[in-house]
Amino acid sequence: MDAQAVSVVVVAGLGVSGAAAARGLAESGERVVVLEANAGESQRAAAAELAPLGVEVRFGEPVLPEGTSLLVTSPGWRPGHPLLVAAARAGVEVIGEVELAWRLRGSDGPDGSAAAWLALTGTNGKTTAVRMLTSILVAAGRNAVAVGNVGVPIATAVREPYDVLAVELSSFQLHWSSSLAPHAAALLNVAPDHIDWHGSFEEYAAAKARIFENAGVIVYNADDEWCERLAAPYRPGEVRGGRARLVGFTLGTPLPGQLGVVEELLVDRAFVADPVHEAEELADLHDIVPFAPHNVANALAAAALARSYGVPADAVRRGLRTFTPDPHRIAHVATVDGVDYVNDSKATNPHAAAASLAAYPSIVWIAGGQLKGADVDDLVHRAAPRLRGAVLLGQDRERIRQALARHAANVPVVDVPGQDTGVMDRVVGEARRLASPGDTVLLAPAGASLDMWPGYGARGDAFARAVHRLSG
Repeated sequence: MDAQAVSVVVVAGLGVSGAAAARGLAESGERVVVLEANAGESQRAAAAELAPLGVEVRFGEPVLPEGTSLLVTSPGWRPGHPLLVAAARAGVEVIGEVELAWRLRGSDGPDGSAAAWLALTGTNGKTTAVRMLTSILVAAGRNAVAVGNVGVPIATAVREPYDVLAVELSSFQLHWSSSLAPHAAALLNVAPDHIDWHGSFEEYAAAKARIFENAGVIVYNADDEWCERLAAPYRPGEVRGGRARLVGFTLGTPLPGQLGVVEELLVDRAFVADPVHEAEELADLHDIVPFAPHNVANALAAAALARSYGVPADAVRRGLRTFTPDPHRIAHVATVDGVDYVNDSKATNPHAAAASLAAYPSIVWIAGGQLKGADVDDLVHRAAPRLRGAVLLGQDRERIRQALARHAANVPVVDVPGQDTGVMDRVVGEARRLASPGDTVLLAPAGASLDMWPGYGARGDAFARAVHRLSG
């Protein structure tokens, strides 16, 4: 960046991404002011670490400093925040940490000074797919790391000598990005989420679609209606700038130009010499752990991104075999009296819960939490044939109960009120009472957890502890 062109760069928020952005800017020679509303112990410690670099941290109500010509916002700040509105009125450009990292990344020249970006977004499965991608890249001998909405802050990673970055991007991060041009970009799925932040589902989907705008290779879920719709402008003859190459992935038999499944094999008919007449085996379904249809889709997306970067087929198999999923994602906790107990606390919206419910044939469903304005009727309607019972907790449990009454009236439902620490023990006890041998008691809440726990991880841990107490 041109230090002469910027008098003051403001970083909004002193979280992990904000601190990384401030450090990267300061090391690039910029004058940096960080605005942080909270003056807690961790924030003051971060400010002390940045002080030797000349970064000024101002605590309290954020006010746009005089002379600001660039503002780097935290991904969680909504566009309507008073500071961001003030910046827009003053003609100050507002970007996010990801956009900043792209601008700080260095040259894309033949010296290889800038790592390639393989970017991925979607409503659900982003972290799993990016972790799979990283495992595949490492198996291929590449110096790779997961960054963005997971792992290392991207503004930190671009200053390290990586070959390639596996970049997870949220809709918030994409909203504040304008010039990203990844080597390849993938869209896993699109379903209503974060409507309260974006204002409408259409705006949310448009933010997701920004990942495609300047990508060299576009990877999309051919089984997802909205992914198909958002990828359509990049089909042959409609490619913007002539750069994009469109690659689909499907849980069915792949067409030329797609990755998919043939019998029990993951197969590539896109990154081969003759996609019409050739296919290459990448892996076996048994290489995907934990196995579930949505994890197969995650693996196909990761494989497509890796293949776009020249990774050989055998590295895809080795990477998937060595992949270790993050906690609270369809994790088997225990089997008690012939009943499996599965923790998918990360299913924080109806789309994620639907994918989890589709993985098991006979379920006692534990659901509830903060639905964030999302509708659950379609979720319940689709899942009804699999449900043997439901146990509801949390803020919006009544909305789920009403949906069950409309679409699954024969399913027994237990409502567990309260927000004390013993709630999960009561929930698991009721689920045990409803379950029979061969059933799965599945925590797939379809809602966020902040009404009762600090995060989905704490909710999942409470479930696992309750199950272990149940099993003795």
